[in-house]
Amino acid sequence: MSAPATPPHYALFATPLGQCGIAWRDGVIIASQLPEENDEITAARLSRRAGGARPGMPPPHVATVIAAIQRLLSGERDQDGKLPDLCDIKLDMGGLEPLAARILEETRKVLPGQTRRYGEIAVDLGNRQLAQAVGQALGHNPFPVLVPCHRVVGANGRLTGFSAGGGIGTKMRMLEIEGARLAEPPTLFDTLPLSVKPPRRS
Repeated sequence: MSAPATPPHYALFATPLGQCGIAWRDGVIIASQLPEENDEITAARLSRRAGGARPGMPPPHVATVIAAIQRLLSGERDQDGKLPDLCDIKLDMGGLEPLAARILEETRKVLPGQTRRYGEIAVDLGNRQLAQAVGQALGHNPFPVLVPCHRVVGANGRLTGFSAGGGIGTKMRMLEIEGARLAEPPTLFDTLPLSVKPPRRS
């Protein structure tokens, strides 16, 4: 007889953006949350996203993840001048559709200070026509910050809708903290009709 599943827990923690949140089960991250208009809403949305998670004390591994997020959102660089990239943190994507999980994993490759366009993520996945699916998956990203959907921008570098509290203002602030360049000039990739845009070569 298998052991019963460990119930999920969550914790809120302070950052320069406000109280963020993280949820876990057995030390594996199952959801995260950017600040909402107050702590109660932040906690409620995180708990709902994490399957009814309850408040808990973060175990050591989760505490390490929290500290890395705090350093990133504080713009705290290491001795080599790099921000934490959070790429190696294990996330439980088991409840996601396979395509959504692929999109989130591809987005994790966008490092601090970089931005990518929705269409570029789609091309990296092998199909330029997936640009709309990329936008939809990132609009329902259960791991904000850990999966850096804020680093994915619209055509010509435009900042598009952001579902976290504060909307585009929060997205802009996060990119500014990371030192990202915004509103780059359009390229042929951006100006051609969607159906004929060629893959961007590396």
